[in-house]
Amino acid sequence: MNKPIAICLVTASRFDAYTEELADLLNACVQEGASIGFIIPHPVSESLAFWCERVRPGLLLGTRQLLVATCDGRVTGSVQLISDMFPNQTHRADVSKLMVHPQFRRRGIARALMEELQNLACQHERKLLTLDTISGSSAESLYLSLGFKRAGEIPNYARHVFENRLEPTTIMYKML
Repeated sequence: MNKPIAICLVTASRFDAYTEELADLLNACVQEGASIGFIIPHPVSESLAFWCERVRPGLLLGTRQLLVATCDGRVTGSVQLISDMFPNQTHRADVSKLMVHPQFRRRGIARALMEELQNLACQHERKLLTLDTISGSSAESLYLSLGFKRAGEIPNYARHVFENRLEPTTIMYKML
């Protein structure tokens, strides 16, 4: 039987307690082929730098919110809501870096994280969520099942994690 998953909002003051496990999460996802901005080879140090240099500043400024899923005290997944927008776009936010550790997939964690992220967006008075994902991926199927719509596809958008080839991305949105 699967143990229960807890989802919490990680604030800047609590962030440092999670950085090593978040780096391990990111690294494990990339090693399994997740298209989340990184390619192989991908050392854990690069994952740690991402969290400390890219995520922490947004948490400190309040322009980024981080949701973390845990099971039995272990980080199993995360997703970010980015609200750093120009003045004419303060009604929307970007969804970024939805990740579930490979050992914890197919347990509803990604769906639970996304549902909580949508609640968080509503609390911050965001009416539109946007994201991009590799076209045809299981992530795209998840987003569609959550009510996201396809806005379009961009060819040759991102390098494949393992191979020296480019993949298309699908731009998606959801009105809240």
